[in-house]
Amino acid sequence: MQRLNEESLETLIVTQMSEGGWATGAPGNYVASYAIDLEHFAEFIESTQPDLLYSLGLVSETPTRHKFLARLQGEITRRGVVHVLRNGIDHLGLHVDLYYPTPAAGNPKAAEYFAANRFVITRQVHHSVSNPGDAVDLVAFVNGLPIFTFELKNNITNQTAEDAVQQYQRDRDPREPLFAFGRTIAHFALDDQRARFCTELKGASSWFLPFDQGFNDGAGNPPNPDGVMTDYLWRRVLAPQSLAGIIENYAQIVVEKSQKTGKKVSKAIFPRYHQLDVVRQLLSDVEANGAGRRYLIQHSAGSGKSNSIAWLTHQLTEATHAGRIAFDSIIVVTDRIILDSQLTQTIKSFLQVGSTVVHADRSGDLRRAITAGKKIIVTTVQKFPYILDDIGADHRDRTFAIVIDEAHSSQGSKTSAAVSRALAGVEADEEDTVEDRINRIIEGKKLLTNASYFAFTATPKNKTLEMFGEPVPNGEGGTSFRPFHSYTMKQAIQEGFIIDVLSNYTPVGSYYKLMKTVEDDPEFDAKRASKKLRAYVEGNEHAIAQKTDIMVEHFLAQVVAKRKIGGQARAMVVTSSIARCIEYFHAIRDALAARKSPYKAVVAFSGEHEYKGLKVTEASLNGFPSNAIAEQVKTDPSRILVVANKFQTGYDEPLLHTMYVDKALSGVLAVQTLSRLNRAHPAKRDTFVLDFANDAEEIQRAFEPYYRTTVLAEETDANKLHDLVNDLDAFGIYTPEQVEEFVSRYLAGERRDQLDPLLDTSVAEYIELPEEDDQVKFKGDAKAFLRTYNFLSTVLPYGSTEWEKRSIFLDHLVPKLPAPKEEDLAAGILENIDLESYRAEKLKAMKIVLDDEDGTLAPIPAAGGGHLSDPELERLSAIVRSFNDHFGNIEWNDADRVQRFITEEIPRLVSEDEAYKNAQANDDPVNARVESDRALSQVMLRLISDDTQLFKEFQDNSSFKQWLASAVFNATYRKSA
Repeated sequence: MQRLNEESLETLIVTQMSEGGWATGAPGNYVASYAIDLEHFAEFIESTQPDLLYSLGLVSETPTRHKFLARLQGEITRRGVVHVLRNGIDHLGLHVDLYYPTPAAGNPKAAEYFAANRFVITRQVHHSVSNPGDAVDLVAFVNGLPIFTFELKNNITNQTAEDAVQQYQRDRDPREPLFAFGRTIAHFALDDQRARFCTELKGASSWFLPFDQGFNDGAGNPPNPDGVMTDYLWRRVLAPQSLAGIIENYAQIVVEKSQKTGKKVSKAIFPRYHQLDVVRQLLSDVEANGAGRRYLIQHSAGSGKSNSIAWLTHQLTEATHAGRIAFDSIIVVTDRIILDSQLTQTIKSFLQVGSTVVHADRSGDLRRAITAGKKIIVTTVQKFPYILDDIGADHRDRTFAIVIDEAHSSQGSKTSAAVSRALAGVEADEEDTVEDRINRIIEGKKLLTNASYFAFTATPKNKTLEMFGEPVPNGEGGTSFRPFHSYTMKQAIQEGFIIDVLSNYTPVGSYYKLMKTVEDDPEFDAKRASKKLRAYVEGNEHAIAQKTDIMVEHFLAQVVAKRKIGGQARAMVVTSSIARCIEYFHAIRDALAARKSPYKAVVAFSGEHEYKGLKVTEASLNGFPSNAIAEQVKTDPSRILVVANKFQTGYDEPLLHTMYVDKALSGVLAVQTLSRLNRAHPAKRDTFVLDFANDAEEIQRAFEPYYRTTVLAEETDANKLHDLVNDLDAFGIYTPEQVEEFVSRYLAGERRDQLDPLLDTSVAEYIELPEEDDQVKFKGDAKAFLRTYNFLSTVLPYGSTEWEKRSIFLDHLVPKLPAPKEEDLAAGILENIDLESYRAEKLKAMKIVLDDEDGTLAPIPAAGGGHLSDPELERLSAIVRSFNDHFGNIEWNDADRVQRFITEEIPRLVSEDEAYKNAQANDDPVNARVESDRALSQVMLRLISDDTQLFKEFQDNSSFKQWLASAVFNATYRKSA
């Protein structure tokens, strides 16, 4: 009976690889000093390039052989094994092919050459020059060149892939030729249940990534009824035909240049399983179905979408259907401006001919690129509609692949319409009737039949799912929509590929006390007043100073001092507005300087704004250009990035460890913002969120739909559009004749002075509506119609000229409709109150746990309406009391005594301290503050028995302690001085 040990797994792998087209090698053929299986290398050269056999000295041990092997080793060291396999090498006037690529269909000569490639798997390869007894379990060779190494373990003997990882980290020296960077494609740590790989060994810091299929939307592999769980790796992924595709289209060494230092860094890239799987599934579907399909790919944030898009894009250029190239051009659209140039460079790095990629910056670029036969065009979603409007009308016979990075509603109605009209070549005819033009517009809005859409996102919205998802029966007679492929947040977290940003979430409670500053007691709208009071308090200079102190103290004590991410950790402060962002930047900068910290803050916001009478930009505050922010944050002394609506999406920085949130977040934005922290790093073990503006339940609700695969429960009910049209018509704001006349004139291109009077008539009718509620209802219904129709027009198989006419008319009418005049019954409240006290207090840190089930989204709401709510009037004293009750304050047992003690007794005792008096006498305020704080601590120690509550607040409540220390110092230092 065969023992179920490590050796048996090794035997199984070699046997099954041999059955799948691999030859079995002999360890004695391996030459450790040159890292080559010389026997199989020579046989490959003899069978494919026999004239070179003697020229390269491969027949016998000669100086000629060593000269060639040294040349080969040098080229692999400089460029990597993938490069030399793809391109061969030149040696003394000779060109040596080292590998023959996958043949095109109908090319028997190329097929013959490909069959000459030698795929060899060898057991127990003695790899070390200095320690000849050391051996690695398996090495895979292509034409004698090593491309993968394997260390095997077995769960039955209580050893796992993690033990294999440690073996690589501990026992495999990167200075050995076999383990040097670029010498192989990857190193696999493998057991019978899990697989991990590393592209660059660095001793203890070698970073191994998972290469598992996933199971139940999580980590691991499914049970395999036909063998061990990990045999997909050697039986499918590394089968010769599959491996050839990896060598030719995926594995790569890319060189990245630092904008700041100019230093170039080489990085080896190898696909994760989910990346390889999604690209291959998409290409297979294209081959089967051709152009005209829609695909939604839901891959978790931080899962490597940029590389997946790059691998897909360059292979789509050669994808075929029915014997011909499937797509004439591939257009890559991204709304992540930071990644725009990154995507271009990534795609170029995988292509043999970089000139096939063009970057479309201006109107006309795309048209010229297509006309010139450029295969790949990269652009941003902001520029896309304007570029496409200028393409022309000669592309109906062409096919397109549109690859969308971070697909959301920005890819909806108007952008899709611009895409469709441009690529389909929709143009007008002078003899067209209004109906013809309307029908053409309807057709132009629909997703193209001659284009395939490949939409990538981590957080699909309902519109995105319905537009790009796979329709499936929902079991209730309707249709739901699912992604074509998913790599879930759950799997990415469990695999350790991203960090769980909800595992250390700490809300911060804000506690205020307001007071009336007027004698009388006016009435205000309570609901509006509460919002204004909250905004007033949170934006108060004292509140910002307190929150800043908490952030900076936490960052220095918990992030820097504890050397998070090996002492390289960065933090982000998310603010609610540009004004607040600038205030926080100055407060944090001052707080760091006051603590003599060497670190600095960086600010990020758009445009020019006023701060204390001066016009400022992010560049003027930072002292360097805006486009250098991402690079600056990576390098000291920059450690804290303060942002307002920038870097909350698309920012990929593994050194980001901690986030301080002072902005209300919900839904997709909450997920995208907090997910900036999730990027993995070899030294990153955790993350931390300190949230001043949201609670755990809100954040949990936001993340829940995206933990596993996201599904749209049902499709949007198009019949609701009929209901909305009927409701809108019934208001009498317009007549069908008015709509008809406006649309006719609009499509004829008449000037505004011919169009505005038609709209103004309807505006007058709107204003004359007897009830303000009717105005709110009409405007709400009109917006709901436009929102729903603009979406449905892209996905419905049919169109309606009446809907389209209403859409054109209402699209121009709604912006002209004034908002109902709603009196602000909370106006002036801020002039009648003042902030008496404020404190922020960290609550208990927690791990937010998400439900382990598919997330379900409801369809696009087609209902409109709305109504004015009646104000709830309350006296100012009641509003202030309610506000203080709601947001809390310290409830002292004997408030009057405590107040007297804090304001009189404590300052007196501190001021009598001799060391403190000496520091003041020497006119040394910095040392005086140190002595004041020390004296205060001694005074407070005396209160342990006399005033336990006051002592406990001082010890446990950092905000109160900081406030009291500042108050005592300010009182006593000024008096003494």
